[in-house]
This record gives sequence, C-alpha cells and structure tokens, in this order.
Amino acid sequence: MGKRLLQALTASVALGVVITHAEAKTVIQVMHQGDPGWVTTYGDVAKRFEAANPDVDVELIYAPHDAYNEKFSAAVMSKQLPDVMELDAPFLANYVWSGYLQPIKPLIDQDILDDMTESNVAQGTYPIDKELYAVGLTDSSVVLYGNRKYLEAIGARIPKGVDDAWTREEFEGYLEKLSKLEGVKWPIDTFRGYGIKTEWITYAYGPILQSAGCDLIDRKTWKSVGTLDSDPCVDALTMMQKWVKNGWVVPQSSGTNQFFAEGHPAALAFGGHWIYAEAAASMKDDIVVMPLPKFGPKGVSPNGTWIWGITTASEHPDIAGKFVSFMLKDKQYRDYAKDDSAYPGLKSFAADSPLYNVGGPMAVAFEQASKTAIARPPHPAYPAITSAFMGAVDEIFNDGDVKAALTAAAEKIDEDIEENDGYPPFDEQQ
Repeated sequence: MGKRLLQALTASVALGVVITHAEAKTVIQVMHQGDPGWVTTYGDVAKRFEAANPDVDVELIYAPHDAYNEKFSAAVMSKQLPDVMELDAPFLANYVWSGYLQPIKPLIDQDILDDMTESNVAQGTYPIDKELYAVGLTDSSVVLYGNRKYLEAIGARIPKGVDDAWTREEFEGYLEKLSKLEGVKWPIDTFRGYGIKTEWITYAYGPILQSAGCDLIDRKTWKSVGTLDSDPCVDALTMMQKWVKNGWVVPQSSGTNQFFAEGHPAALAFGGHWIYAEAAASMKDDIVVMPLPKFGPKGVSPNGTWIWGITTASEHPDIAGKFVSFMLKDKQYRDYAKDDSAYPGLKSFAADSPLYNVGGPMAVAFEQASKTAIARPPHPAYPAITSAFMGAVDEIFNDGDVKAALTAAAEKIDEDIEENDGYPPFDEQQ
C-alpha cells in the first residue's frame, strides 16, 4: 500500500496536479415544524439549495408543532440556536425583545421584500423599531365554512362578501335551526380538537371577542384586567359557552374533521384556510366559504402564521438569508403550498393561486385580510397572554364561571408584565 501511494503521488506531481484538502462546507441549521408533507417539502428544498450551493450543507431540525416553543426554549437554554428558525408570527415580539432575532431586510433578496403583501409585512414587523424581522410565503385566515345542502334546507342567507357577513342574531338563529335538521349531528365545528397547546383558541376565538367590542389586552396601556374580563368579553364567551352547553359544537374528543368527515355530520365550521383543500375534495359542490360573522359592531378575522427569521446567533447570516430567499422562490415549494390551499403572503404567489383570486372559492379569505384582519397582540408578553386565555376558554367550555375565568386570566397576564417591569420600552408606549 505504501509503495502504491508513493507511485500515485509521484505521478500526480509529474502531471502538475496539486493535491489539497477538501475545504469544509459551511453548515446552516434550519429549525422548523410541520406535518409530514411539509417536512418532506423542506427536505427537498434543502437538497436543491445544496445542489445550487455545493459549499453549503443545510441541517434541518424538526420540532413537533405542539411542542415547538418548548424545543426552541431548550435551544436557547443550551445556547444552540439555529441559523434560521420558523416562528409563529404572534411570538415575534417576544423573540425580538429577548434578543433572539436580527433584522432580516439586509439579508433577503430585494425582489422578495418588494413582493410582500401588507399583512405579510405586518406579521414580520417589530412594533418598537418598525424593522422587519421575519418573512414568509404565506399568511393565514379563518373563515366560516358551510354545507350548502344544509344551509339551503333551513333557508339561510349566503353572504356575498365580507361586507355582507352574518350578524350574531342570524348566526345563532341558524345554529338553532341546524340543531333540529335531520342529518346534522352538530351545527358547528369550532375545531376544539386542536386542543389548548396549538395556539388555535387564541387565533380563532380572539377575533370573536374583538368583533364583540373587547380584546385580550388593552393595546395602549398593555393591561388586561378591565379588558379581557370586561362585559363585552364576558358576554362573548358566555355566548360560546351556551353553544357548547346546547350540544351545538363538535366536542374535542371527536377530532378535527367532522365538517368534512364521512356523512358530513357538522353543518358549519370555523376553520383555517388550510382545511379547504381536504374539505373541498370530500364535499365537492356542497362546500361554501363565507366571512366570519359580525358578533358586534364590526367583523374581525385573524392573521399571522409561521414565518422565517434569522437568529442573532447565526455565524453565517448572509447564507441563512440566501437560503430563505431561495426557498420562497422555489417553484416546487410554492406548488406544494398552492396544493395545500396556502394563503398568499407574496403578491406573485397570490397571482398564481386561483383559489384566492376574485371569484375564486377562497376569495373571501383574501378579502378579509384587507378589511377585517387584526393581529394578535404584538407584545413580548404574548406567550403569557395566549397561555392564560387558552386556559380560561378551556375552563369556560367545561362549564366554568365565565367572569371568574377571564378575570383570573387577565390577572395572570398583568402579573407577567409587572414581573418583567412592563417589558421596556413597551411600558413607555402608553
């Protein structure tokens, strides 16, 4: 072996071949969540990026959706933050305030920045310095899905758009009628099956409070007592508790697909845009997409979804930004998102998404983005806000005292803010 190696080296020198050690590749870590289809999609994007950038290795770090924040906290504690992280938009203020994210504009291709919708910019912007810290292909919304067959049977009015949404009186009247209609097991699926660790309760039910005239927290004083437990909020949650007590709501134990399950046992659904593809495949022409009802003086819908940020711990932020830009432009990535009925956060993606175009079956969802969308409170205390509210709603749906549950939640939120000295400089915004 030694003689052969010497002969090979001699031959190489004779041919003028210079032998050097292969240079180590730059490794960037990308932390993400998602169902199996999305996990595969991210893996495929990483492979295509590596093929286009052979000096870079992308290491994907998966964290389960329901335990994502816990895994991120563990990464913080062990000082092992990834270069790129997927984050749920309402948590952005907490992450920026804590020093985990860096401004992303200098790191992302300008054509991506120019392509962002207003709601996409809003979900990635930190309210203190107005800088952009995260970007995504998508945004999100919740709509009111209906089964055309059942709605026609009770003579329900089908709204033509956001300005034509059902009132509270209409909505509850239809629930009452649907509860007596043959073939309907539950008048509505509010997707309680998502549980209290998925952010669903705050995301989907918070707009009901805001429509009724209250909020999770006062967005000027950043105090929750007197707001979350105010009369309009108590009334709104009492209304929802009544739906549950009446047996109108799909129970948590029945899962998250009763609206489009076999036999279509639920007549209506407060559902995210992401269920459209599966529901439409099951229901065909019976599916109707409507705006969320007006439970008070105005209609309100949610926004904000999982977006991409670059951490302050990244030693290669330029490469991290290059990866994010590559991913958001990647055709196969976009095609998968489109097939998943993803809600557009880039104008070019919206133009390529017939579901959301004028006249498309999900056009009302895109209309809500410009007319009724209200983001969840952009405050560093958001983790405490959503945890307290979700716990209160769970207690209320299990027949707890509405006022007491909301007051206890409001006090928890205010205690967290006080314990953090008001989260300066948010304490100066009053």
